[in-house]
Amino acid sequence: MRRVAWWGVISSAGSPALLVAGSTAAAALQPRSYNPVADTLSSLAAVGAVDRSLMTWALAGIGACYVMTGLALRPAALPGRLILMAVGVATIGVAANPEHNGHGGSLPHTALAAIGFIAMAFWPVAGRVPGPRVPGPRVPGPRVPYGLRPDVAISATAVMLGLLLWFGAEAILAGHQVGLAERALAGTQASWPLVVVLTCLRGGRGVTIASCGTSLPAADARHAPGPLPARGRGRGG
Repeated sequence: MRRVAWWGVISSAGSPALLVAGSTAAAALQPRSYNPVADTLSSLAAVGAVDRSLMTWALAGIGACYVMTGLALRPAALPGRLILMAVGVATIGVAANPEHNGHGGSLPHTALAAIGFIAMAFWPVAGRVPGPRVPGPRVPGPRVPYGLRPDVAISATAVMLGLLLWFGAEAILAGHQVGLAERALAGTQASWPLVVVLTCLRGGRGVTIASCGTSLPAADARHAPGPLPARGRGRGG
C-alpha cells in the first residue's frame, strides 16, 4: 500500500478550512439582507458583492487543495485521484467565472459548479481499493484504509448524491433552503478527502515482510522469524 505524500495532509485539511473560514468571513461582510440559509456561496463571490475577492480566493484555494490532494493520495485508485484533480480545476474555473448579483447567473459558472458537484460525488467510489481489511497469516497483503474500502466509499457516494439531489431540488424549485443545502453538500465533499487521508495515514503503519509476503504491524515485524539456516549434506551423501 503506497503512502500519502506529507503535503497531502495540509492540502486535504485546507479545503474544508478555506470553505468554512472564507464563507463565514465573507457572509459577515454582506448586508443584513444576506441569508446564509437561502443564499448560495456563489453570491458571496458574485460581481456586486461586498469584498467578493475574499470568497473568490477561497474558492480558488479549495480548487488548488483538491488538485494537490489528488496528487498526494497515492493509495487511492487512479480514477478517483483523477476525478478529484478535475474537480479542483473546475472549482478554480468557478472562481474565475463569477455570477452577477441582480443580473442573473453565469452559464460557465453554473456549468462548472454542476460538473464539480456531480463529479465530486463519485470520486469516493472511483477511488476505492478492493482488498482485505486486516492483514494476517490467513489474509496476506496490506490492509485497505478505512476511507478506501468499497463499502465505505459506496456509502460516502450515496450520502453525497442524496445531498446533491436536495441541493438540485432547492435550486430548480427556487426553494428557501438552497444555501443550506449547498453548504451541506460542499462541506461534506470538502471534508471527505481529509477523512480518507487520515485513514490512509493510520492504516499505513504496517510493513511488508518480503520473505513470506505477509503484512505485519510494525510491533510484530521486529519479532518475525528470520530465514531458516541452510541444511548441509549428511554423512551418507
